[in-house]
Amino acid sequence: MRSDRLLALRRPAAFLGGLLFALPVFAQGATPKLDSGDTAWMLTASMLVLLMTIPGLALFYGGMVRAKNLLSVLMQCFAITALVTVLWMVYGYSLAFSTEGMHAGQVDLHSIVGGLDRFMLAGLKPDSLYNTVPESVFVMFQLTFAIITPALIIGAFAERMKFSALLWFSGLWLTFVYLPMAHMVWGGPGSLLGDLGVLDFAGGTVVHINAGIAGLVACLVIGKRKGYPTTPMPPHNLGYTVIGASLLWLGWFGFNAGSAVASNGSAGMAMLVTQIATAGAVIGWTAVEWLVHKRPSVLGAVSGAVAGLVAVTPASGTCGPGGALVLGLIAGAVCFFTATKLKNKLGYDDSLDVFGVHAIAGIIGGLLTGPLAAATLGGFGNVTSLGGQLWIQAKGVGFTIVWSAVLSYAILKILDIAIGLRVDAEQEQIGLDLSQHEEKGYNF
Repeated sequence: MRSDRLLALRRPAAFLGGLLFALPVFAQGATPKLDSGDTAWMLTASMLVLLMTIPGLALFYGGMVRAKNLLSVLMQCFAITALVTVLWMVYGYSLAFSTEGMHAGQVDLHSIVGGLDRFMLAGLKPDSLYNTVPESVFVMFQLTFAIITPALIIGAFAERMKFSALLWFSGLWLTFVYLPMAHMVWGGPGSLLGDLGVLDFAGGTVVHINAGIAGLVACLVIGKRKGYPTTPMPPHNLGYTVIGASLLWLGWFGFNAGSAVASNGSAGMAMLVTQIATAGAVIGWTAVEWLVHKRPSVLGAVSGAVAGLVAVTPASGTCGPGGALVLGLIAGAVCFFTATKLKNKLGYDDSLDVFGVHAIAGIIGGLLTGPLAAATLGGFGNVTSLGGQLWIQAKGVGFTIVWSAVLSYAILKILDIAIGLRVDAEQEQIGLDLSQHEEKGYNF
């Protein structure tokens, strides 16, 4: 996955950047050795990405819901962290990254999902290496991605799903939607989308489009909150949301720069372009909002930041600073309209704009990753045809949309029949904090 040096040699449209330094070594068949600098960085990156979910996403979402549902959102993020950790250890890592039976250019089950040869992390030892870092560190790093992806989805159906249904949905969605998608993009030679040449440095398709489309499907299947859209439902504590967004911004450096799986020039450039794109998106969203609504809002600024972070994610390993700025400005401006005008026009209740920000910014970033990787546009990718790579990216984006939509819908409908997805009207009225957990976020 990512800037994996060994995979970079095999993947047709692999990333260049700092990875070029590794080509002579691996071309000679040299065995990778542990690098303490790479290891220290990846340990740090793993902690940064975990920080994005708890407490980053928990506070970001928690501040945007009504006070009676604060604890439910915090609990959902916390519980998903624990649940996904166990599932990842048991079979998740194996299904996502096992290379058993894979052959470059061959489309079969192994190109879609990994095997179970790494069940219960079989074969993992303290001295096992993944390139220049301990494999245990790579397992942990990838776990943090698996954690935040289903956690992102909860913003679409916030304030109305049963906690039991949330746990079942998160576990099933991880198993049947996320793990195969991670394998198809980052699984190495023989992976379906990897062999196609789809560029996704840190998760535009695997994480953001995947989660954003699932969020849209979920909010449509579950239905609108009681009183929406006639009853005002403003965020109860934007201070929490700003703190959460700030933690997301910080943690995203681990998300993107950590995807180099090394402490090198590729990681440094990924960090820089992440900062630039995020700042550009804040300006893009705020400027458009100021023009349309005659005032800039705090919620708009932090939402713009998330749009920029999402958009640059797939491109962070291959775009240059100029491309990152343009990408951020576009994502911020477009997502303002999709999170406000489009949602209001179509009438769906995506509570915290998971589709409007994550899916849309992910699609923008996924599509533009190809052109922005070209040297003619300041990029660092091995792209010779702008139109050709754009078409490859479009196929990857389209596949992800269909994959997530169909499977998410099936999982939700099965769960709705089996245990029911939604709390009843009385429970929704009193809030999920009390009805699901018998606790209150505030004692007043």
